[in-house]
Amino acid sequence: MKQELKTWAANGYHFNLDWLLRSVNTVLTGEAKFSFLHVKSAEDVQGGLKRATKGIDTCLNLISGRLGLDHDEVLFGRFAIPVLVRYLDQRGGPLDARERDKLLFWFVQAGMWGRFSGSTESYIDQDLAAIEGEGDALEKLLEQLRLWHGGLRAEAGHFTGWSLGARFYPVLYMLTRMGDAKDWGTGLPLKSGLLGRMSRLEVHHIFPKAQLYKSNYKRPEVNALGNFCFLTKDTNLQIRDRPPEAYFPEIEANHPGALVSQWIPMDAELWKVKNYRDFLIARRELLATETNKRMAELLHDDTRWLEGTIKPPAAPHPVMVTGGITSEAEEEELVSLNNWVEEQGLPRGQMSFDYTDPDTGEQRAVFDLAWPDGVQEGLSQPVTVLLNEGQETLALASSVGFRCFTDIESFKAYLMKEVLGEVLTV
Repeated sequence: MKQELKTWAANGYHFNLDWLLRSVNTVLTGEAKFSFLHVKSAEDVQGGLKRATKGIDTCLNLISGRLGLDHDEVLFGRFAIPVLVRYLDQRGGPLDARERDKLLFWFVQAGMWGRFSGSTESYIDQDLAAIEGEGDALEKLLEQLRLWHGGLRAEAGHFTGWSLGARFYPVLYMLTRMGDAKDWGTGLPLKSGLLGRMSRLEVHHIFPKAQLYKSNYKRPEVNALGNFCFLTKDTNLQIRDRPPEAYFPEIEANHPGALVSQWIPMDAELWKVKNYRDFLIARRELLATETNKRMAELLHDDTRWLEGTIKPPAAPHPVMVTGGITSEAEEEELVSLNNWVEEQGLPRGQMSFDYTDPDTGEQRAVFDLAWPDGVQEGLSQPVTVLLNEGQETLALASSVGFRCFTDIESFKAYLMKEVLGEVLTV
């Protein structure tokens, strides 16, 4: 099992033993609870591991190839994968394009609405039950999701989140990979497979942070999802800290259509810092329209699943969800820390941990890096590393039982002394 985890990690996906065992369990028993696994023999478990591994590989290939979600930080709804693995194992044989896309539609929708962010085990069990028995398993799975959420169409209000931990951050990345988004420096499509270190996609703040802070915009506004796009590293460096009204005309002149391809409103008045809030409103509308277009594409225009009443957005204003990674530099620090933790023989933490209300399932905060079950699962308290966060996020994390660390060195010292029983020497 550890070897399989290393293989996926080498391809940019970091999972833990608990997650892999959950997929083995669903293949063998059709249940989420591990208690059903206890009666299985060693030979059964070995066979289940082979079947689960095959299913996971298939899922990751589909998710990466069709949706463009090609690394760990954008793989939302990862606990939907044990359900997908069970479906594929029971289904047997290849999927045609319509069935494949419909299955991926369910996966994306489960991630968008945070189906597996709350009571994971109970929702996995509900979905496993839906795909058993007679009738169209996918139809039953989608109907259950629609009844649970209240509607599956994206609206502008769903893009009001902020930080790299926003629920719809992976959706923005997916739209960039699935659609016709073009790099603003080269005019080339931002599909997967770009070669070279400088071609790696980076988050770009459309309106530079420094310019917005200078104009007294607050952190959630500065790091709003509507202010993000993805560009190659080389292009990101070339743009630097210029405001859109300075560099947008150059992009449009050099690569006509490149701005529209990244859902930029073309009213030049909205490119001014003073009109930033109006820019966000307009871009959110464009992003919602594009999302529904791509969802209809996955359904091969069977859009009845996108009809019906929708609940109000979980976070109608960005300040309601606190915390989150707000820069590439911060993300790199946390990735480096996670790698260090793994080198100590300890499980990796969850980047941009989606903390939800246990009763409603609504997103309340994003913790930069977290071990919700403790670094030693079940033996130590939940811990989180929160870099550059405000008191509101720290207070919330503490109130729900997390031990909080606001710098990397103190967290390392905690691990070495209290978890590994050593004293960190510098």
